[in-house]
Amino acid sequence: MSVSKLDVYGVRNIQKESINPSPGINFIFGENASGKSTLIEAIFILGRAKSFRSSAIRPVINVDQNHLVVSAQILQINSGHLHIGIQLDGKNIEIRINHQPSQKRSDLAYALPLQLIHPKSYELLDAGSQVRREFLDWGVFNDQQNFLSVWRKFKKALSQRNALLKTRQLEQIKVWNNELVYYGTIVDSYRQQYLQKFKPVFIEIIGKFLSLDEIDLKLVSGWDQSKELSRVLIEDQDKDLRYGFTHSGPHRGDFQLLVNNRLAKDFVSRGQLKLLVMSLKLAQVQLLANEQSRTGCILIDDFAAELDVVNRAKLLRYLSEMACQVFITATEENDFGDLSQIENYKMFHVEQGIIKPV
Repeated sequence: MSVSKLDVYGVRNIQKESINPSPGINFIFGENASGKSTLIEAIFILGRAKSFRSSAIRPVINVDQNHLVVSAQILQINSGHLHIGIQLDGKNIEIRINHQPSQKRSDLAYALPLQLIHPKSYELLDAGSQVRREFLDWGVFNDQQNFLSVWRKFKKALSQRNALLKTRQLEQIKVWNNELVYYGTIVDSYRQQYLQKFKPVFIEIIGKFLSLDEIDLKLVSGWDQSKELSRVLIEDQDKDLRYGFTHSGPHRGDFQLLVNNRLAKDFVSRGQLKLLVMSLKLAQVQLLANEQSRTGCILIDDFAAELDVVNRAKLLRYLSEMACQVFITATEENDFGDLSQIENYKMFHVEQGIIKPV
């Protein structure tokens, strides 16, 4: 999978631009506030139907426009071209797949699987469990076709149970306990299976960047695994009633990255933490390629801020061998380093929202 043509309209300072990226690595450089990160953001919006730089879409829309549009021609392996597009105005969302309207954001996500690495990526291991849970579930979503429907049914059961707890109407709580246990157990099982496949891929990749002993990944299910979830819900019921929400279940799930049996964030340096996070994200893309022959698209914003010169060179070498599409931004062309060993790439310069191939 690769983007063969990208059209961006009304995204921040990009008024209207169209580019034909390389199916390999695309280097994008320009001064601060020139629009290079906006180009990365536009691609992210196309694949995820949201921005990674703003919780609301309205600030992302160009001040002279009332909506933004991002569309692309996607070259798929063995199946020709797919056209996808999204229009957002801050209130409404319009998605089109092959010029037909779609209501599903997941259609975009399946068509354009993305992985983002940017200066705040280290929060994956540094912040609360929600960030790691979302990262894990993004991998499971791409790996297990039934995961999304099961997760939605679990969330419905959780919402219903929480509503009963808040109103203290417990006549039906057993029904929703059963639903929550049934779907919650499946969600946890999918996560376990994914992490088992993911771990060796991650360990192989991190070995290219760091020499660390005894690296391990462990799933935190969200409840005491020595007990059945059904029993935990019964034992927690008084506490759940007191606070008005469900304390235990896969909605509280997490994973731990351990180095020498200690949490990585408490053990390694900031530079090593960035390399661990980068390797986690690369491993998701690699596993997707291994399992389903689907190549994801990697977005790397502010290349020089993430890595030192030596590790930048290692990463470019790895990406060039990975056979996936990559978009990388930096302030200066020199920040990308020696490109003489990279065969398939294009260079773009961005200035005041205007993108030109170099």
